[in-house]
Amino acid sequence: MFKMSNKTYDILKYFAQVVIPAISALYFGLATIWGLPYGEEIVGTLAVIDTFLGALLGISTAQYKKQNV
Repeated sequence: MFKMSNKTYDILKYFAQVVIPAISALYFGLATIWGLPYGEEIVGTLAVIDTFLGALLGISTAQYKKQNV
């Protein structure tokens, strides 16, 4: 069973919901405007990382709810 503290959960949730999508949008926009390299690859990588993080947070939430029912 995977356990994480409330503080860790809150930090990871903030990164998954705010930071990673914001960085993705910023880099994709700048890559398009300025011709920066690997725009799709970097944004795709960030999307996969964000999806994985979301899955971990979903598992953690389900375990927490199961314990506190």
